Amino acid sequence: MILPAIRRSAIVATAFAAAAAVYIPAAGAAGQHVDKPKPTVVFVHGAFADSSGWYGAMDRLRKDGYPVRAASNPLRGLPTDAAYVRDFLNSIKGPIILAGHSYGGAVITQAAAGDPDVKALVYVAASVPDVGESLADLKAHAVDNPAPPLPLQQVEFTKPDGTRSNDAYIDPAKFRETFAADVDPTVAADMADTQEPIDIAALNQPATAAAWKTIPSWFLIAKQDHANSTNLQRWEAKRIGAHTVEIDSSHAAMVSHPKAVADLVEQADRGTS
Repeated sequence: MILPAIRRSAIVATAFAAAAAVYIPAAGAAGQHVDKPKPTVVFVHGAFADSSGWYGAMDRLRKDGYPVRAASNPLRGLPTDAAYVRDFLNSIKGPIILAGHSYGGAVITQAAAGDPDVKALVYVAASVPDVGESLADLKAHAVDNPAPPLPLQQVEFTKPDGTRSNDAYIDPAKFRETFAADVDPTVAADMADTQEPIDIAALNQPATAAAWKTIPSWFLIAKQDHANSTNLQRWEAKRIGAHTVEIDSSHAAMVSHPKAVADLVEQADRGTS
């Protein structure tokens, strides 16, 4: 039997409608949102500290889906430390957010220069030199309420080439009040007794590159810092045009306020997406 034309049209239309109902667009089809992979967050510690100080921030960022790594800063000198961190960055695939604390700020400033994968710099109570400046130059910059001289102890050592230099430590008896006043006393005592020294020569070595001139930056300013003047941090942050957040923290902000550090990293990610 031949179906009437109207009935045939209705059957065809029903078939097309059924097919459309089960069709699922392929991932990435026009108009469909696809989440981009999150950048790897790389942390660089400074002098008198080690990578364990970043654990709290790293845990929070992992829970939010960020890959995290920590570069073990050798603390042997700005040129070699920056070169080491640069090689570490070259081992990571994809975009990177690079965070540095204290002297680690100077290291990331030089290490990230010209690296197209570093999308943001995050400075935590950091020293951030310009080209030609050393950490000693920064410390000498005149601000209201400068930080007092660090209570350093020096230990002479022999370099691989046979020359002699001095490693600088913060006097363990004064470590907590200088570096980690708002950190749990037991944790601060462990930090004091396991601190990583810095070759004193590193404090006088000028930066040869300044990544903040081409890479967006964020700055966590510690308002109760007795090791790096709060006003000096404010001056640095203004000079580099950083997005700033201020918190009531000692110099060891990554230990006492890990959430604030993680939040600033995520802010940097959103600000450069």
